[in-house]
Amino acid sequence: MSNEHDPVALALAEDIGARDVTCEFFVDAAQRGLARIFARQPCVLAGIECAERAFQLVDAAVEVRSLRKNGDALAAGDAVLEARGGVRPLLTAERTALNFIQQLSGVATLTRRFVEAVKPHKARILDTRKTTPGLRALEKAAVVAGGGTNHRAGLFDMAMVKENHYAADPSPANLQAAIRRFRAARPGLRLEIEAQSLEQVRDFLALEGVDVIMLDNMNLADMAEAVRLRGKKAVLLEASGGVSLGTVSSIAATGVDFISVGALTHSAPAADFSLDLSRE
Repeated sequence: MSNEHDPVALALAEDIGARDVTCEFFVDAAQRGLARIFARQPCVLAGIECAERAFQLVDAAVEVRSLRKNGDALAAGDAVLEARGGVRPLLTAERTALNFIQQLSGVATLTRRFVEAVKPHKARILDTRKTTPGLRALEKAAVVAGGGTNHRAGLFDMAMVKENHYAADPSPANLQAAIRRFRAARPGLRLEIEAQSLEQVRDFLALEGVDVIMLDNMNLADMAEAVRLRGKKAVLLEASGGVSLGTVSSIAATGVDFISVGALTHSAPAADFSLDLSRE
């Protein structure tokens, strides 16, 4: 990955600018040290590879050793990474390394809470495209570390037909014609369509070529009825809208296959990590 497309390199460039003026004047260039990053709260680890890369990009001579892996459940005080080298590069990389681990571990931790909340039901927790610009791949990897499932990566790898796409002509005949054109041109991609009522669920179940029907902001009774209407059809059902840790278990109990949660990436609180430095 070139640096202009590397989020860690971009974050370092944003932080360092022309130089780290504090280290330049207040830290002896010959001083060496050992940095340890550790969790200050229980959480699920994600982004460890970003922290490794931050230290190595600042100074390739820094020796970095990960002590835990993404997806590990951590207790307060658990160390996750050690970096040994010059104190200047260790301090220069510190904030960027912590920023990535804190942000991504926050996503993984919240995801794990949702995943645990839907047990023992079959529903899988999905992320959305409501991600931090430029960090989508990393945040989606953090969702997986937390036990969640990735939805589409972007506009290119799955058709998501929402109300605004078919508002001009929502008739089943028009939608079926568009689906046939899509299938002919993009046979390897999945297609999902958004339903806002049980009437639409009935219409969309009759269409050929639909992989998933999204149940948008439906109440629990309507979601359960949609599952009944689906019967043994191969179409999958995704619940979306109004999902929280307080509601997700009840939603899963309706029998839907997926529950999408935008909060996993747009509202996850950062996990608390810190770095201790000892001079050698």
